[in-house]
Amino acid sequence: MKTVDIRAKTLDQLNYELIALKKEQFSLRFQKATGQLEKTARVRQVRRNIARIKTILRQKVPQSKI
Repeated sequence: MKTVDIRAKTLDQLNYELIALKKEQFSLRFQKATGQLEKTARVRQVRRNIARIKTILRQKVPQSKI
């Protein structure tokens, strides 16, 4: 997933995508533990996509000053 595509989405869409990626990450960890994981590179892709979405979410919703 490219950052341009992520930036074009709304906050609700980003939160939904983040939840879906975390579920996929959980599933991939289970597959890896049981030896059923075929595409090992997918683990890295999912992890990076989660990081991209979290970064853009932080940029769109600024933290309140303390």
